[in-house]
Amino acid sequence: VKNKAPAEVQITAEQLLREAKERELELLPPPPKQKITDEEELNDYKLKKRKGFEDNIRKNRTVISNWIKYAQWEESLKEIQRARSIYERALDVDHRNITLWLKYAEMEMKSRQVNHARNIWDRAITILPRVNQFWYKYTYMEEMLGNVTGCRQVFERWMEWEPDEQAWHSYINFELRYKEVDKARTIYEKYILMMFVRNLLDSTALVIVHPEVKNWIKYARFEEKHGYIAHSRKVYERAVEFFGEEHVDENLFVAFAKFEETQKEFERVRVIYKYALDRIPKQQAQELFKNYTMFEKKFGDRRGIEDVIVSKRRFQYEEEVKANPHNYDAWFDYLRLVESDADTDTVREVYERAIANIPPIQEKRHWRRYIYLWINYALYEELEVKDSERTRQVYQACLELIPHKKFTFAKIWLLSAQFEIRQKNLQGPGRLWAPPSENAPRTSC
Repeated sequence: VKNKAPAEVQITAEQLLREAKERELELLPPPPKQKITDEEELNDYKLKKRKGFEDNIRKNRTVISNWIKYAQWEESLKEIQRARSIYERALDVDHRNITLWLKYAEMEMKSRQVNHARNIWDRAITILPRVNQFWYKYTYMEEMLGNVTGCRQVFERWMEWEPDEQAWHSYINFELRYKEVDKARTIYEKYILMMFVRNLLDSTALVIVHPEVKNWIKYARFEEKHGYIAHSRKVYERAVEFFGEEHVDENLFVAFAKFEETQKEFERVRVIYKYALDRIPKQQAQELFKNYTMFEKKFGDRRGIEDVIVSKRRFQYEEEVKANPHNYDAWFDYLRLVESDADTDTVREVYERAIANIPPIQEKRHWRRYIYLWINYALYEELEVKDSERTRQVYQACLELIPHKKFTFAKIWLLSAQFEIRQKNLQGPGRLWAPPSENAPRTSC
């Protein structure tokens, strides 16, 4: 080139690409359609295609899609033996590829090669036993072939690996399809026993087992559906015992109560609801309260409905006093509730719990509300229970508890003396009016 100066009009790479696109210089025309007329041309075509597939595999053996395309092409030509050879070569490259096993087995099933398909499934579940898809397809194939015994054996092999709950339910449904109720019950027992043993061996397994209340409920409903009412009730009782009081679940008790309701065992239903409400925290028992209220509205009387409301309020007060034991206003509300509904022993128990929460500071302003718990306790024993000896003990215990050297309460002295006068115990008031100490201050309530 003699003139090396830049051209007056410069052409950019973008212009070159645009021009090439417009002229479609990169596009190759499609190969002409070939019409195979004899066996020689067919063999040439097969040779050419196989050479292309083999070249692709040689370039990168780990691309499983190339192997599958190759095998499927051979399958389309009814060359099953060649396709089988390709799949075996691919498994040598990657024997943990799930898709490869599935395609291989599906090819054998399409070709009605049942024994070959069984062999492939056996190899697959031996190498990859945690792949549930293999087990599902294997059992489905055996059931479709009518080989019920073989299908059951595959399920048994599967259950030895302790799979998830869906696998167990698949096994149970299989047995129910053939009316094998006893075998289905055995599977339920084995599954629940497996969970129980796992719970004993590993404390962390309780986190796994605890949410599985639904499996116990399914077991009980299975027994109920097939008419084994006593067995169903026994399953519910075992479930309540299994989870204990530490891991109670409202869904279990709701299901248990509804079962007894269908059996017209209304007293049992009430016992179940009350047992659950005494043990489940309020914030976790909303559904329980709702179902209990609906039950009483349908089958109970006015007293039963009131009991539900009282139980709910008791739960609320229990939560309040647990959160703050020195919340004396909550104790007063709680005591008013139990006095109007509960028996004497329950009321006394709540009073004892309330007076046990002594104010932490010996200052009179902190004791003003607390001392009325003792007063109400004494008045309840005198007026409601009419137990004069216990009333006297309440007054004496209160007077012994008050730190008289720092402060005292005239009201408690007056009430105690008036009580002794009502009991015609004239020695009592004189003894009570004697000050416990010469230095004790005389302050009023």
